[in-house]
Amino acid sequence: MTGAAERSRIAALIDVLRRPLADLPEPLPLEPLPGPFDVTIRPPGSKSLTNRALVLGALSRGATFLRGPLLDAEDARVMVEALRRFGAGVTTVRDAYEGELLRIDGVAGRPAGAGELNLANAGTAVRFLAAVAGLARGETVIDGSARMRERPIDGLVAALRAMKVRVDYLGEYGFPPIRVSPPVDGGPLVGGTLRLPPQASSQFISALLMIGPWTLEGVTIEMDSPPVSASYIRMTIELLRRLRASNIVASDDLRSVLVAPGPLQAFDMDIEPDASGATYFWAAAAMCPGSRCAVTGVGATSLQGDAEFASALSRAGANVTIEDERTTVDSRGAALIGVAEDFSDMPDAAMTLAAAAVFADSPTTLTGLGTLPIKECDRLAAMVTELRKVGAGVRATGDSLTIEPARPGAEAQPVVFETYNDHRMAMSLALVGLSRRYVAIAGPACVAKTYPTYWADLATLYESALAGRDSIPEPGRPRPGH
Repeated sequence: MTGAAERSRIAALIDVLRRPLADLPEPLPLEPLPGPFDVTIRPPGSKSLTNRALVLGALSRGATFLRGPLLDAEDARVMVEALRRFGAGVTTVRDAYEGELLRIDGVAGRPAGAGELNLANAGTAVRFLAAVAGLARGETVIDGSARMRERPIDGLVAALRAMKVRVDYLGEYGFPPIRVSPPVDGGPLVGGTLRLPPQASSQFISALLMIGPWTLEGVTIEMDSPPVSASYIRMTIELLRRLRASNIVASDDLRSVLVAPGPLQAFDMDIEPDASGATYFWAAAAMCPGSRCAVTGVGATSLQGDAEFASALSRAGANVTIEDERTTVDSRGAALIGVAEDFSDMPDAAMTLAAAAVFADSPTTLTGLGTLPIKECDRLAAMVTELRKVGAGVRATGDSLTIEPARPGAEAQPVVFETYNDHRMAMSLALVGLSRRYVAIAGPACVAKTYPTYWADLATLYESALAGRDSIPEPGRPRPGH
């Protein structure tokens, strides 16, 4: 049975993890799990799907209804408020049969100018709404946090200018803030064929594709080589298809994508749980011997590229079962195997595997990470700095990250992981604290950006592990019922 002192520490930690984010200690100390866990998790709605559905619903004609969207996170609140400024009606309603729904009354492809928008650190909102502003009847200024002013937007601006949208930089060239004004002739946006560089952000491409149905000629994207983070572009294309966009033609490698004109009508949609958020719990089950985690709502039919993370864990030695609406990961009872994986389709999830790889039996190399330095922080550099604190050999070269497992005895020193106000840094580095003593997470409230209940969900792992340990009788004491 778990020692009384350990049980008391874990019980106290569970209580702390369930506090409101504003009441969490700074830094947040974690404890190693007292044993294996067996949990079923349903993360909040996908940010990527929620924001795409919000934009398409706001531009459509009529009333759209979303079930299970991400509403409590900072990124979602920023997007909702901005769409209201563009003239869309966004309200929460209660249905007698379906419970709480998000209703979006669209603007039929002609948003109002939104004035000055400060979109904080919400990169998706900045890129998507810059394109929406190209359809607007008045001016919109797109701005954000200090970090957002360091994230390039020149590729999207060049594409909007090619469609005759007037865009002015209000600060440093190539970066927000920008002012987006209607075409000089005051008419509707024409659209047309746009040539983008291969390194263009997938968010730029998705933003342009989503406004395509409301342009006169539609939007065609042409690239000389396959785009980065292609899974997010596929998500946008498949979502448009499911919403019955008039015509979409895409090459297999996505070097060419056409969205024909033809405005969307309002729609009803269930938002999947966030596969990016699920990766942390799948990884925890894979790295903690004897543990199991089932994530409901994310399975073989998922639109999200990060749902493929479970398959990467399978190659690293975990046992994975993928059903239509559920994915389950359990440990085979041995350490993870070091792997070489291309994460170009899900670069953010690479941080999850990097943290778990600290405890693998051999080095892990992750490639395709060229977009990580221009995220909420320089995630490549940050992961190198932080994981080295626990004795792992970590190096970044170009777009790759190599993690050599932590050296024996390295856990003697207390470690505070900096998170750089980056939600994914906090959530991925917390995995280290599940297996190593003396780990604390600085700035734990930053998870509010996409997963405000993350720490409360992490508490269920400790609770399950504690219950499992306490159900094992002490030597010589019979099990209940014997």
